[in-house]
Amino acid sequence: RCLGRGAAVDPARDTFGAMTGLYGAIQPADSVSLSTRTHGAVFNLEYSPDGSVLTVACEQTEVLLFDPISSKHIKTLSEAHEDCVNNIRFLDNRLFATCSDDTTIALWDLRKLNTKVCTLHGHTSWVKNIEYDTKTRLLVTSGFDGNVIIWDTNRCTEDGCPHKRFFHTRFLMRMRLTPDCSKMLISTSSGYLLILHDLDLNKSLEVGSYPILRARRTTSSSDITSSGSSGPRAVGSPCHQNNSGPLSEKSLSRPSQREGGSPRNSLEVLTPEVPGERDRGNCITSLQLHPKGWATLLRCSSNTDDQEWTCVYEFQEGAPVRPVSPRCSLRLTHCIEEANVGRGYIKELCFSPDGRMISSPHGFGIRLLGFDAHCSELVDCLPREASPLREIRSLYSHNDVVLTTKFSPTHCQIASGCLSGRVSLYQPKF
Repeated sequence: RCLGRGAAVDPARDTFGAMTGLYGAIQPADSVSLSTRTHGAVFNLEYSPDGSVLTVACEQTEVLLFDPISSKHIKTLSEAHEDCVNNIRFLDNRLFATCSDDTTIALWDLRKLNTKVCTLHGHTSWVKNIEYDTKTRLLVTSGFDGNVIIWDTNRCTEDGCPHKRFFHTRFLMRMRLTPDCSKMLISTSSGYLLILHDLDLNKSLEVGSYPILRARRTTSSSDITSSGSSGPRAVGSPCHQNNSGPLSEKSLSRPSQREGGSPRNSLEVLTPEVPGERDRGNCITSLQLHPKGWATLLRCSSNTDDQEWTCVYEFQEGAPVRPVSPRCSLRLTHCIEEANVGRGYIKELCFSPDGRMISSPHGFGIRLLGFDAHCSELVDCLPREASPLREIRSLYSHNDVVLTTKFSPTHCQIASGCLSGRVSLYQPKF
C-alpha cells in the first residue's frame, strides 16, 4: 500500500526483488571449458524447469548436459543430429526437444538418453525454434523454410507425431508464444514483426485466409509497404534467409471477413521502431518474451551490419472497434546499443525468471540490464518515451564472442556460451 500498488499485490514481487538484489554480487563462479574439436560453437542454452539440468546446443551435432549446481558434465549426445543443433526446449522436467539444420526435431527423455524417443520430419530447411503449449501438449516449431508446424505430442509414437503446417511467411527468423499462449510472435530478417492475436493452434492458416489488423510502424501510421526497411541482407552462417518478401501486398490489403470484435488468429504486421537511421532497415535476429507476457525483447542489427540494438516493447492491449481499425500492440519503452561484434551470428538474450532483468551477450561477455537502476518491475517504471536500459553489471569470462545466455529458473545463476565452445556459469560470491 505504501508503494501505491493497491490491495491486489503479487506476494512474490518482494521475494523476487530480494533475489534480484543478489545479482549485484554475482561473479564468474565456475567455467566449463570443452574442446572445440568436437562440439564447436555454443548456439543455445536451456535449463530444465526444476533447474536440475543445463543443456547445451552445439554447432557440431552435439548436445551437452551439465549439473548446474556442481558444474559437472553429465553426458554428451555425440550424434544428436546430423548438422548444427540450434535450439532446445523442455516439455517437462524429463522430456525435451532439440532442433537442427538437418531439418528434423528430436524428442529425448533424461531417463533414457541412449536413444531418441522419436524424430520428427516435416520441415524442408533449417529448424531454428521450438515452443510448447503445456495445456494442449502441442509442440510448435519454425524454420528457415518459412513454416510454423504444429506437432501433437499427445499421439506421439516411435515413428513421430501427427503434424500440420500452421502458418507460413518468408524471411522467418524466430517464433515465440506468449506465456498464456494467447499470441504468437514471429520476427523476420527484413525487419517485420508479425503478431497472431487470440491464438488458436488447432486452425491452420494459409496466406490470405487470416484477417489483417494492422500493417504499420510501432510509432507512426505509415503502411508496411512504405516503411523504411531495405529488405533482406546477405549474412554468413548461421543467419541465412530466403529470397522473397514476407507477405504479398495483396494479402496485406485483404480485409477481415467479419465485422465486430477481433477474430481468432488475427494478424498484425509491424515494423518496430529501432534507434538509428531508419532508412537502412533492420534484421530482427533474436526474439524473447517477458515471463509475465508484458513485453517483448528484440535483438536487432542494421542491414549494413554496423549497428546492433537490444529493444524492449510493451504490449498495449485493447481490441479495435473493427478488425481493420488502426491498431498497434507494441510501444518501444527501453533500448540500448550493443557491442556489434561477431557479425553474422545470432546472439540470444533472455529475461530473468521474474522479468526484472535482461541478460544480453556483449562482446566477450554478458551485460545484466535493468529497466531502472533499482531493477524495478517493468510495470512500475514505464517511461512516457523510450529510455535507455540501465547496465547493472558486466561479466566477462570468455575469450571469444558470446552467442547465448540464460538465467536459471530456480537458482540465482546465469549461464553463457561462446563461439569457441566455452560454457560459463555465474552466481553470487560473498
